[in-house]
Amino acid sequence: MSLAGLALVLALGLAGPLLAAPRRTGIPVAVGEISAGVLAGRTGLRWIDPGEPVLAFLASAGFGLIMLVAGSHVPLRDPALRLALRRGLLLALLTGALAVAVGYGVAALFDTGHALLYAVLFASSSAALIMPVIDEAKLDAPPVLATIVHVAIADTACIVLLPLAEQPERAGRAALGVLAVLGAGVLLLLVTREAAHRGLLTRMRKLSRRRHFGLELRVQLITVFALAGLAQRLGVSVMLAGFAAGLTLAARGEPHRLARQLFAVTDGFLGPVFFVWLGASLDLRALASHPRMIALAGVLAFGTLAAHGAAALLRQPVALAVLAAAQLGVPVAAVTIGSRAGLLRPGEDGAILAAALITVATTGWAGARARGDAGLVAQTEAGEPAAD
Repeated sequence: MSLAGLALVLALGLAGPLLAAPRRTGIPVAVGEISAGVLAGRTGLRWIDPGEPVLAFLASAGFGLIMLVAGSHVPLRDPALRLALRRGLLLALLTGALAVAVGYGVAALFDTGHALLYAVLFASSSAALIMPVIDEAKLDAPPVLATIVHVAIADTACIVLLPLAEQPERAGRAALGVLAVLGAGVLLLLVTREAAHRGLLTRMRKLSRRRHFGLELRVQLITVFALAGLAQRLGVSVMLAGFAAGLTLAARGEPHRLARQLFAVTDGFLGPVFFVWLGASLDLRALASHPRMIALAGVLAFGTLAAHGAAALLRQPVALAVLAAAQLGVPVAAVTIGSRAGLLRPGEDGAILAAALITVATTGWAGARARGDAGLVAQTEAGEPAAD
């Protein structure tokens, strides 16, 4: 891949901010970036070859960083989050139970034999998409915290369960890989806490700031890419490695300077590369040649929205229930694993990703509606305390 080609990918990524600029539309940045990739990739003009090794490598690194940032945004140190733990767990259990039932029904309807895979897809969420919407809209109320807990549980559980559901015959090996990555994440947390206790992190931070070394960012990048490398070696998605590293960062507290640096690298460079690459990878022309798979895409999207929308039965605001249905990482990983192992039917990969894009598109409506609800917005935004 040439530098000119990389410039083209980044230029196409500007479609994200351009479409998201009018706040009244509520369109997530990722939607514009993916749409630009679809236009320039396999479905459209074919300016971008998603199979190009360097581009695929950069996209994989971007995926890991996106999940890192998503995990770091989970407010694990917030005492209010602990109060919302019970309700968030209840929401996740309700969604999961419905996801299993709907998954078996859809698999029987389309005769694909992928009931467990569909169940994981229906139950999954995407902190990488949802947390930025919550932050930008300044949503802060007990139902919002419950949604954050729900999303964190769904993301973590579905990331772990995906390889087991997609390849049951390799469940033992997949489980060992998942445990190894999670164990490495826990070890990382223990090491960093010990370093913080000895004052090493504080001294490194002061030296880095005084001498402009960027040591915090360098160490964090080494950490997440090392975990991602372990995940790849063990046949686990880099999504799990990135999210585990992010949760570790959230557990110990993310310095503001590091947060700004990660934002620059992720949202300014590797994140757009990943989303444009993802759009370029979609071959909607192939999907069009399998009308049954087009129907499957619609059913998968509707099933996801229905499974998460059922949270309204527990008096969760509809906007938050729909927002929690947004998914991206798990469908991408499902297609990656399934395509590599030859597990998916012709056109099924396109159906899974098309359904995910439909749920991503709904975040615009959900974010705008939640922003208009004064009871969900922080006091500084709404002018009054958030309603209980």
